[in-house]
Amino acid sequence: MTPRSLRLIPSVVVLLLAPALRAEIHRVPAPADGPVHVEVHAAKRAGYTLPRTIFGSFLEPIGNSTYNGLWAEALQNPSFEENLWGAREVERMVKEEPQLAKSSQLGLPLPWEPLNYQQGNRYEPRWGDAANSWRSLDILGLPNAETGVRQRVYLPVHRELHYKGSIYVKHLSGPATIDISLRRRDQPEEVLCRYKMDASATEWKKYDFPLDIPPGRVMPLEPVDFVIEVTGDERALVDEASLLPSDAIDGLDPDEVAMAKQMKTPLVRFGGNFTSGYHWRDGIGPRDKRISMLNIAWGIPEYNQFGTDEFLEFCRLIGAEPQIALNLGSGTPQEAADWVRYVDEHEKRDGFLWELGNELWGNWNLGYPTLQQLPERTTEFSKAVRSADPRARLIATGQDADVYQKWNAAQLMDPPGTFDYLSTHFVVTTDRTQDQRNSPDELAQESFALPVGLGRKMHEMQDQINQSPNFKDKAHIAFTEWLWVCCRGEANADAPRFDNMGGALTTAGFFNMLFRNADIVPISDMTGIMEFAGIWKKRGQVYASPAYYAFQMYSTADAYIPVEVQSDGGHYDVHHGVTRLPEIPDVPYLEIVGTLNKTGDRLTLFCLNRDLTRDLPASISIDGFQPSGPASVETLSSASIYDTNDEVRPKAVTPVQTSLKTGNGPLQYTFRHESITRIELQR
Repeated sequence: MTPRSLRLIPSVVVLLLAPALRAEIHRVPAPADGPVHVEVHAAKRAGYTLPRTIFGSFLEPIGNSTYNGLWAEALQNPSFEENLWGAREVERMVKEEPQLAKSSQLGLPLPWEPLNYQQGNRYEPRWGDAANSWRSLDILGLPNAETGVRQRVYLPVHRELHYKGSIYVKHLSGPATIDISLRRRDQPEEVLCRYKMDASATEWKKYDFPLDIPPGRVMPLEPVDFVIEVTGDERALVDEASLLPSDAIDGLDPDEVAMAKQMKTPLVRFGGNFTSGYHWRDGIGPRDKRISMLNIAWGIPEYNQFGTDEFLEFCRLIGAEPQIALNLGSGTPQEAADWVRYVDEHEKRDGFLWELGNELWGNWNLGYPTLQQLPERTTEFSKAVRSADPRARLIATGQDADVYQKWNAAQLMDPPGTFDYLSTHFVVTTDRTQDQRNSPDELAQESFALPVGLGRKMHEMQDQINQSPNFKDKAHIAFTEWLWVCCRGEANADAPRFDNMGGALTTAGFFNMLFRNADIVPISDMTGIMEFAGIWKKRGQVYASPAYYAFQMYSTADAYIPVEVQSDGGHYDVHHGVTRLPEIPDVPYLEIVGTLNKTGDRLTLFCLNRDLTRDLPASISIDGFQPSGPASVETLSSASIYDTNDEVRPKAVTPVQTSLKTGNGPLQYTFRHESITRIELQR
C-alpha cells in the first residue's frame, strides 16, 4: 500500500491553477418498454479456465491486522521497550488516552500506566538488563501500599473466560511475591481475578500464571486493566509479559482464523511496505527471545511474534498457500535464498510463489532502487532464489495500472526466465477526482466504474509484455494489491471505500473484471485478509467488512469456466472522474458474468447492479443449459452504500439467501439497486 494513497493531499492550489474539469456521467438508459433482456449462452465457453489464485488475499503488519488482531496476544509492548511507535502514532495514542502523557513522565513505556498515579515516580527503565530485547522495568514498591503497572486490555469474554499468561521477573530486594490480576478499568479496588506467585529468583526466570474471569463479571466490549503488582517495599525487574485467551490456536485468534477459513482464499500474500525492511530471521526461534523493534514502514511495533512459522501455520489452518514478498530494499540475495530454503524445508515441498520486492518504484520503501538499478537487482535476486528452488514461481515488481509503462519496460529488459509474473497494484483514493466538487452520487458511479477501466488497462499491460521477446507468452500479470480508500474522514465517509457497502460493490466489479481477464491476470490478492476489505477486530469483537462477504460470494462459488452473457441494459460514461482513471466509457448498470463448474452441471450468474436508485427487472434466457428445480439466490445490499459493520453491529451488512423458480421460459428477477447477487442453477 502506498502512503500517497492513504493521505490527503491539499488540492486548493491545483484547483486554482488548473482549468476547470467538471466531472460528467453520460447515461445511456436501458429500453424503457420492459425489463433488461439477458442472454446466457452456456455452450459458448471461454478459451481459459478460472484459476483459484484470483481469490488470493493479503496480510501485512499494518494497523491492527496482525498484532492486536490475528495475533491473540492481549498486551501491547509486553517487553517494556521504547521507540516502538513513530511520532504520528504516539500523538494518536496520547490523543485517545491523554493520561499516557503523565504515565510517560513517570518513566513508563507506552501504553503502560501506573496502578496508582498518586504514588508518583516508582518506576525505572533498565537498559541492558533484560530478559527480552533491550529494556526491562524496575518497580519500586512502597510499604503497606499497592504498587505496580497496568494496561488497558479488551478480552474476548463472549467466547472465553480462561486466560493464560507468563512474565519474566528478576527479584532485587524485599518480599518476593508478584501479584497478577485483572481489575475493573480505572477501579483498582475491584479485582476480577488474581494470581499470586513466589518470584524469588535473583536471575531472570519465566513464571506462568492462569487468570479465570468469573462468569458475568466482564461484558463484551468492556475494557479491563491487566495489573502487575509487587508486594510491600519489594523491588523487582519485570520483562516480557504475555496474556493469551486459552482458546488461542498457537497464538492465533480463533475467531479470525475461522472467518479467514470461510473465505476459501487459496493464497495469502505476506508482504507490503514493511517488506523492504523486514529480515525474516528476526521472526523465528523461541518467541520470548524474539526482539521487539519499530516497523519502519508504518511507525508501529514489530514484536516478531508472528513470523515465518506462524504465518505458515496460519496458511495451513485456513487451507491457503503462502505467497511471500522478499526484501529487495535492505535485504540481500543470500538472505532471500535462505528464506526460500527455510520455507521449502518446513513445508516439505517447493515451487511456491515469491515476490521480488514490493512497490520498489516508491521512495517510501526502504532502499528502493532507481530505474537504472532495477533490472540488475531483479535479476540478481531471481538467480539466488532459483538456485535455492528451481521450481519457484517468481513475481517481479511492476508498477500501478495507470503509470506502468516506463517502469515495466525496464523490468522487461531482464533475461528470459527472470520472472513468471509482473505485479501491479491499485490502491485508489475514490474521492480524489479531477473535479473536487463532485457530489457523493457522482463519486459513487465513478468508483463503481473503476474495475471496468482496469480491465482495459490489463490488456494494455499484457500487450507491452508480449512485445518483449524475452517474455512474450511467458509472463502474465499478478494483481497483488487492490483496495478502495477514501480521504473524507474515518467516520461517515461519503464515497465507496474498503469498509462500506460501496466498497463491496466495487469489489464485486473487480471480480467480474478478473473473471473476464483471468487468462492474463491469473493471480490476485485483495487488501487484505485482516482489516481494510477483510476481517476486523475491535474491543475483542471480530467482524468483517461488507467487502469480505462480496469476496466470499465469488470465492466460494463452484466456478470453473466463463460462458458468454449478453445484455441490452443501459450504460454510462465517466469523464473527468477519479484522478487515477478519469475516462471510462461504456460502464454497464447491470453487469452479469456467467460461469459453469468443472462437470458442467452448475451454472452460476454473478450480477452487479451499479444503478444508485433503480431496481432493474430482468428477463434471463438461457441456452445450452436446462435448469432443474429452484435456483439458489444470495444477495448483498443495504439501505445505504455508506453502511458498515462494526464491533457493535458486526452483521449489519451480510448476504441474504432466497430462491428463484425455474421453468421452461426465461428467469424473471428484479435486481435491487446498488446490489450484488449470485444465482446458482443446477442442470
